[in-house]
Amino acid sequence: MKRLPIPEDVTGEEIDKDVRQELQSLPKTLAEDVARNLVMVARLIDEDQEQAYGYSRVALRLASRVAAVREAAGFAAYATQRYSEALAEFRAARRMTGSVELWPVMADCERGLGRPERALAMAGEAEVQKLDKAGQVEMRLVAAGARRDMGQLDAAIVTLQSPELASNAVQPWTARLRYAYADALLAADRETEAREWFAKAVEADKDGSTDASDRLAELDGVEFVDAMGDDEHDTAGEGGVATEDAGTRGDAEEAGERDEADARPAAADGETSEDAPEGSEDDKADADDADDPDDRRDEGDGDKA
Repeated sequence: MKRLPIPEDVTGEEIDKDVRQELQSLPKTLAEDVARNLVMVARLIDEDQEQAYGYSRVALRLASRVAAVREAAGFAAYATQRYSEALAEFRAARRMTGSVELWPVMADCERGLGRPERALAMAGEAEVQKLDKAGQVEMRLVAAGARRDMGQLDAAIVTLQSPELASNAVQPWTARLRYAYADALLAADRETEAREWFAKAVEADKDGSTDASDRLAELDGVEFVDAMGDDEHDTAGEGGVATEDAGTRGDAEEAGERDEADARPAAADGETSEDAPEGSEDDKADADDADDPDDRRDEGDGDKA
């Protein structure tokens, strides 16, 4: 099995304690190897998704019976838009743990596969009521996105209207919720309201998880250009000056971030999971996955272009 280089300073101790506890079911040397690969997934998931995906595949081959490994592989596949593969891994992790935590991202995978109606159906399932507040807000974002996928813009706006949106308290999800609402309003040509909500998103977005400030500047007719002209210097500086021309709109959706120290990266093609190496105990890992009717149903689904 091809291994990927791992820096010497990565020990595997950096992973979340719950993941470390799951890995205790493995032999010590194998557990350390898997942990180091999971650390690399967490380190790279935001900056180099393909590399993170590669490390997740190594971990999966080594320990496909561990739920944390299946979850990490799912998020790495999700980050690279391998939605069918991500959905299969998330389903496997859910079967192993019985947790509903992955329900929103599973629904978003359905969106990625071009099945917004399935995502919307999942938003109405009993599992949503078992989610914590953050999970319920995430599910609301996915449902609104599904409405927009189906051309139901007004319904998407209504879906996002909630006590969490109206609250003045700032929570980890506040900036993304306000941003999604502002973007939906703008798509409906309600520019004045959209500007108000982009401004509110900026107030809540202390760590720059959205490009709300850029969107707000664009609505105000501001474009950032290089301070130095091409004739004066070959390389443009990092700073900029404002002009009165409107800029280009940024992307409408933002992905959720996970703590780099957590080996479970977090909050929409598919390739089937590779088998464990011949002779490995994990060759037969999750054989029962093949019996799952949901998985068989998805095997014929095409990947999103």
